[in-house]
Amino acid sequence: MSDGIRVAAVDDVEPGEALVLDTAVTGTDEPISLFRDDDGTYYALDDTCSHEDASLADGWIEAGEVECPLHATRFCLSDGKPMCLPATKPVRTHKVEVRDDEVLVFPGVPAGS
Repeated sequence: MSDGIRVAAVDDVEPGEALVLDTAVTGTDEPISLFRDDDGTYYALDDTCSHEDASLADGWIEAGEVECPLHATRFCLSDGKPMCLPATKPVRTHKVEVRDDEVLVFPGVPAGS
């Protein structure tokens, strides 16, 4: 999917908010969350916390991190790594690009690629 998947317009997700992308849209085995950090940067991570079955899209987004709503592990939005316990495993990242006021996600392509 070299062109990525259009998942939103830039104004569809407010800063500090997230949008869950269904597997039917992404073609992945689990939902992906599109996050917009408080500085307006977009990130995409697997939606399920690596510690417990909780949607990261329901978490608190701030300063480049999302906090799991269940046990408060914070994950780095840019690389998916847990920043504190109880989670010890990272969540998978996905490349995001903004083109012509549209947000594209590249499922399975790691962020930074």
